[in-house]
Amino acid sequence: MGDKIGSGRRWAVDLAMLVAVGLLMGFLGPFASERSPAVRRYVYWMICMVGGGLIGIILDRLLERRLPWTWRRTALVSLLMTPPVSLLVLITELVVMNWWSGWDGFWRLLPQVWPISLAVMAVRALVWRPRPHLVETRTVVEPPLPEAEAAFRKRLSARRRGARLIAIEAHDHYLKVHTDAGEELITLRFADALAELAKVHGWRVHRSWWVAADAVEGVRWRRGSGEVRLAGGLQAPVSRTYAPVLKDAGWF
Repeated sequence: MGDKIGSGRRWAVDLAMLVAVGLLMGFLGPFASERSPAVRRYVYWMICMVGGGLIGIILDRLLERRLPWTWRRTALVSLLMTPPVSLLVLITELVVMNWWSGWDGFWRLLPQVWPISLAVMAVRALVWRPRPHLVETRTVVEPPLPEAEAAFRKRLSARRRGARLIAIEAHDHYLKVHTDAGEELITLRFADALAELAKVHGWRVHRSWWVAADAVEGVRWRRGSGEVRLAGGLQAPVSRTYAPVLKDAGWF
């Protein structure tokens, strides 16, 4: 059922595109068609563009599985559709415009029909070009075990000892500890803090920053440097040295 709906929608989009092109050609009136009355001119171009486009679309559908390369198939289809579309145009000229240039006119039409056919099929190929698939690869981070943070948490005040740990930031001989209950300064070397947090789910992302993995909400990387967005609106820098840990976790 879903395939039928998708196919129906695709035909509807194709038809709408061909109608739009037909209206545009009727408005522009190329190849001396501007000399004809407006109604007759629009009917002529609608038949040529919609009918000719449907011929191309049917050929494209028939070749889709055998020739999956979109632009090669587009070029081939534009060539294959040119003779039958030229015949359609020749008959439409006679019926709608009352023009008849003889069967020699068929050969005259070929070099005129082919570039238009190519342009129409190229536009259609752009409309239906495959969209890139975004694959979510970010690591699912489990909350850290309570005992993993126990030693480090003992250094915090009672108010923040049970709070969610978001990040730690090095400032000379002390640390700024970021939690969901606010910030706190403690006296501790950054290297010692990293040792105490070794079993915690988190990453060192900069020479002076460590972030809890479950607090990371987004990462931006551009021109050799980056930024990690953390819970609570906090942002921390990401250096080239420590970027691979975030890359391995699927953040960029």
